[in-house]
Amino acid sequence: MNTIYLDNNATTKIDPLVLKEMMPFLTDYYGNPSSMHKFGGQVSSDIAKARHNLASLLNAHPDEIIFTAGGTESDNTAIYSALEAQPEKKHLITTRVEHPAILNVCHHLEERGYEVTYLNVDEKGQLDLEELRGALRPDTALVTIMYANSETGVIFPMHEIAKIVKERGIMLHTDAVQAVGKITIDLEKLPVDYLSLSGHKIHGPKGIGALFVRKGVSFRPHLRGGHQEHGRRAGTENTAAIVGIGKAAELAQINMEIENTGVKHMRDTLEKGLLKTIPDAIINGDTENRLPNTTNISFKHVEGEAILLMMDGHGIAASSGSACTSGSLEPSHVLRAMGVPFTFAHGSIRFSLSRFNSDDEIKVVLKELPPIIKRLREISPYKNEESAPRSCSCK
Repeated sequence: MNTIYLDNNATTKIDPLVLKEMMPFLTDYYGNPSSMHKFGGQVSSDIAKARHNLASLLNAHPDEIIFTAGGTESDNTAIYSALEAQPEKKHLITTRVEHPAILNVCHHLEERGYEVTYLNVDEKGQLDLEELRGALRPDTALVTIMYANSETGVIFPMHEIAKIVKERGIMLHTDAVQAVGKITIDLEKLPVDYLSLSGHKIHGPKGIGALFVRKGVSFRPHLRGGHQEHGRRAGTENTAAIVGIGKAAELAQINMEIENTGVKHMRDTLEKGLLKTIPDAIINGDTENRLPNTTNISFKHVEGEAILLMMDGHGIAASSGSACTSGSLEPSHVLRAMGVPFTFAHGSIRFSLSRFNSDDEIKVVLKELPPIIKRLREISPYKNEESAPRSCSCK
């Protein structure tokens, strides 16, 4: 059985062209880039090319790109750098719908005496910019707000957010892991101080990411040791992965139009087909401002885990939310923040597509999923409205 993979916000297939670009650095060119001899030093130019490709995708300068081990390290580095550079400031602002790589750091900082303001979202998953404006304080060290939500695909108005934050001279970080490669990001026009991204979300390898640090912004390394990355991130360079993310960035720039036409069309076809054939289904999030590959659909009175298991039996892979929060039986923290009713929130499925999907695969999902939902509702203990829980105990 071939897998129909619709979980691309969790991770993506490595593009064959990326793998081809990486292979020589796993076999023949295995030298340490920091070595004085030619065998190691020759790969430095390939690292420089990858840095240039990433900078080009973001319209940034190559010197503003620091390679990391992934989005989580990039997020952590940005936050701790901003705080270390401003030790007198003990306040941060973020949102209730961030990725755990942000939220768990903020919770840890609260234990260390920092104060964190968590901005709310409305039923569409959007922010109230006046709430943001009112939360800014003289002792605010950093505002960290994701570019696009991993579960709903909702895109935040980063240009407006940046205008509000930078008017007060406060540092701004955005976790753009889900947005990079899917929508245009122009860092010449968007005045963020830090931006995080990850290779395995753009058809590159896992274990590699990058942090954009704008020239002139105070920076403190999170990892200290050798001189790599101009002293900004110690550790021997993961050359093959760096080459891979560089090639993935190059291909993402080439395929951006496909993301916003072909992939979007498949997403819309899937979404409309499911809403037409399955009663009591709703779309979660702002349908006007979201990533072109993502739809989050809730099916009333069924369990998301049961849907996923039955779809898996038909070779269909999707998700009930972020892969970094799966394993919890509680509804998604994102959907809870949006106020999605319990009877819907527990039955939410995220479908996230890529350019490697096809129209035929969408047809299969439209054929197989409606009977699955029908069967699960027949055996659901919550099929009668009166027996359904009214609230969730989680906070």
